[in-house]
Amino acid sequence: MKNRIVVAGVLFAVQASLPLMSQDSSTKAQAEEKLEEIVIFSRGVARQQQSLGSEQIAYLPAGTSPLKAIEKLPGVNFQSADPFGAYEWSARIVVRGFNQNQMGFTLDGIPLGDMSYGNHNGLHISRAIPSELVARVALSQGAGALGTASTSNLGGTIEFLSADPAEDFGARIEITGGSDKTQRGFGVLNTGAIGTAGTRLLLGVVDSTTDKWKGFGEQEQKLYTVKIVQPIGDTGAVTAYFNQSKRAERDYQDMSYDIIRRRGANWDNFAPNWDAAVRAATSCAASGYSNAVVCDDAYWDAAGIREDQIAYIGYQWSFSDSLQFSVKTYLHTNEGMGLWGTPYVPTPGGAPLSVRTTEYDIDRKGSILGLQWTSGAHTVDAGVWLEQNDFGQARRFYPESNLLGPTQNFTDFLRDPLLTQWEYKFSTRTTQFHIADTYSVSDALKINFGFKSMKVENTASTVTGPNKTGTIDATEGFLPQLGVTYDVSENQEIFGQFARNARAFVSANTAGPFSTTAAGFVAIKDVLEPETSDSLEFGYRFRSAEFEGSLTAYRVGFNDRLLAIQQGPGIVGNPSVLANVGGVTTVGVEAALNWRPVNNLTLFASAAWNDSTFDDDYFTNGTRVAVSLKTVPDAPELMVRGEVAYDDGNFFARTDFNYVGERFYTFLNQGSVDSYTLINASVGYRVTTLDFIKDLTIQASVTNVTDELYISTVGSNGFVNADPSGTTQTLLVGAPAQYFVSLKVRF
Repeated sequence: MKNRIVVAGVLFAVQASLPLMSQDSSTKAQAEEKLEEIVIFSRGVARQQQSLGSEQIAYLPAGTSPLKAIEKLPGVNFQSADPFGAYEWSARIVVRGFNQNQMGFTLDGIPLGDMSYGNHNGLHISRAIPSELVARVALSQGAGALGTASTSNLGGTIEFLSADPAEDFGARIEITGGSDKTQRGFGVLNTGAIGTAGTRLLLGVVDSTTDKWKGFGEQEQKLYTVKIVQPIGDTGAVTAYFNQSKRAERDYQDMSYDIIRRRGANWDNFAPNWDAAVRAATSCAASGYSNAVVCDDAYWDAAGIREDQIAYIGYQWSFSDSLQFSVKTYLHTNEGMGLWGTPYVPTPGGAPLSVRTTEYDIDRKGSILGLQWTSGAHTVDAGVWLEQNDFGQARRFYPESNLLGPTQNFTDFLRDPLLTQWEYKFSTRTTQFHIADTYSVSDALKINFGFKSMKVENTASTVTGPNKTGTIDATEGFLPQLGVTYDVSENQEIFGQFARNARAFVSANTAGPFSTTAAGFVAIKDVLEPETSDSLEFGYRFRSAEFEGSLTAYRVGFNDRLLAIQQGPGIVGNPSVLANVGGVTTVGVEAALNWRPVNNLTLFASAAWNDSTFDDDYFTNGTRVAVSLKTVPDAPELMVRGEVAYDDGNFFARTDFNYVGERFYTFLNQGSVDSYTLINASVGYRVTTLDFIKDLTIQASVTNVTDELYISTVGSNGFVNADPSGTTQTLLVGAPAQYFVSLKVRF
């Protein structure tokens, strides 16, 4: 009943604002000037889309992922086991029932892949750019623009835009400290326009480290960023971007309800207690590796290491007022290693355990070309995206040769393995084309129609291990998109869109069609169909002097769902079974509202009701799994968010709450995690009267103010059919209350 009251309150606020819509154009202009927007509601687009700017990210603790920043938007379910939303093993985002593997992500239009852990074709946003240099984040909950460079966006798309170098010389320095020995330093230098050429350069540096909030070990990162803008004449520009990231993060132990009952929510891996790890590994071996309590309750240690370089150079040119051209060429390289101190493989002549790694390397390059032509009432947009991605993946074991103490450093790349279990090289070639026409039927009515075509060819070469050499491709020649916008008045707009999308196959030995056995791959490579989705949404946007908001309803049909069922404990790495197992139907309603009752005070609220259910049962080993009409895992039915913010230019304060409903982590809905509500707050003061600096800010932030104990991430080791005993280790506990203080100086 309480949940219904909250939703009703949000919808009543939307309804109550409707009489304010009949205002003249001068009032509209005044509203656009006065309204301080926590969330920006995109106008003139035929899809549900909202965005937020760098100012909103700055109110969060320094280093917070921009993905966590958008969790306030309707329909977004973001989870992470750390307070920053940056710990990649735990970071999950679900929008309208689609998880991040089924969404599209770009930075300045450059593809980031599906942003999954161990990404085969991209990288996480936290490694592509410092959060302090993100200028804007835009979310399309349903289907993104046709030109989005993604082959995984069955669901929504998230576009990140980097800050441009400033027109004037300046610098910014930020220092943050807080809970768990958090230390983060950020600096950026803007050269301003240099000489008559007007070249502008931005240089940014981040050095960040924090202890885990439970257990042992640090999570650390260094980032180096360069961006250059070179104007070309009056209508063109060349933009170049480079970012290097070095990241090492100790892992939290994956939990189950059984472990939480026996060990407590603060249970974690053994490190630095080497003797305890050795005793557990010895007991595990004595049990024949069958006693899950001594084998899997905890491990010696675990970590993830990543080094990335991503760069692009782009050129934009306006040939005339009616014809514009753009091209971007990009390069991304990555070396990564996931480490796990495993008791299942002892070191010969050494400890009863070893260090298992999954190793990655990416060499990815591509180009994106775009052309826009306006003629009369028509604006035609067309583009081509080409990418060649070479991805290597290997599973290796490294010795712990000293029984008396550890010999391997979990935050360094390891060398000289004692065993390579398997190694594969993957080549993925992507070609995507789109064309669309926006027809202005009248000043009020616009219709757009277009389609995209994609062909993604995945080829595997076996180096070591079962032979999976072969090719599989996903080809979709016609993926249409139709949209309409209609201005009811100066301040009201209705919109609607239909879009069909497809998801290409994953090129990896740990996910997708190559993750099964050699015989399994042969059996499926010619019959497996790529996943597709049909999204339909209708919505209403409005704006007045005090209010701005939207109300959207949607239906999504998800077809040819691919399911990989893990055989045994996920961390052990047993092969999965992959097959098309039917569809999912999703329906829902989303509402959001900005309200500024008085100067300097802004309130925001959003609510989302979502129903994602399986359409079909499926069979595994001849046994029917009755999932039809069951709720999709990690897709809460109800989410409600609210935020109150005050900022008079000097003093500022804000608090927000985030309610997430019950979530299932089994396909049969026989295992779930409880709903929770988190409250966060920040307060600060800016000094703007100092002669030698532009402003000085001190800011204090608290996450999870009420210290709520809750399960954040579900599915960290995948999902299972059922978990009757609560023994599936696929849960991560959310961070308790955390405190941070930042000092920011802008010159």
